[in-house]
Amino acid sequence: MSTVERDALVDDEVTVEDLAVLDAEFAAVCGLIAPLFHRPESQGHSEAYLRGLLSPLEKKNGWTIAEHAGAPEPKRMQRFLNLTSWDADRLRDILVGYAMEHFADERGVLIADPTGFAALRPDVWVGARHDMNNAAPCVVS
Repeated sequence: MSTVERDALVDDEVTVEDLAVLDAEFAAVCGLIAPLFHRPESQGHSEAYLRGLLSPLEKKNGWTIAEHAGAPEPKRMQRFLNLTSWDADRLRDILVGYAMEHFADERGVLIADPTGFAALRPDVWVGARHDMNNAAPCVVS
C-alpha cells in the first residue's frame, strides 16, 4: 500500500460523525464509573485520566496525562491516582458488564495479558482455547 493510499484511508476512515459517536460512548462509560468516585473533582480527574490513557501520548504517566488534560502541574492528577478511594472490584464488574453487552460473541476468546509487555512478535498472539473437555494452546497470526 502506498503512502498516498494509506493517507487516503486515514482521511476516510474516521469522520466527524464517527468522533461524535465515540465521544458520546466515552461519556456514557464515564457516567457508568462516575459513582465510584464520591467527589465531582475525582469524577473529572477519572475522565481526564482515561482520556490520557486513550490518547496517542508517547509516555503515559501522571505528569504527561495531567499536561494532556491541560493542568499546569501534575499534583492534582497524582493526588487523584495516589489518594482517591474507589472500589476496584466494582469497577471490574462495571467494565465486564459493559464489555459483555457491547462486545460479547459466543465464539469469542478473551486473552488478557497482565504483564503489559509488548509481544516479541506482534504479528502473533498466543492464547488458550477452552471448552468443557479440552484446553489446548493455539497460535493466531
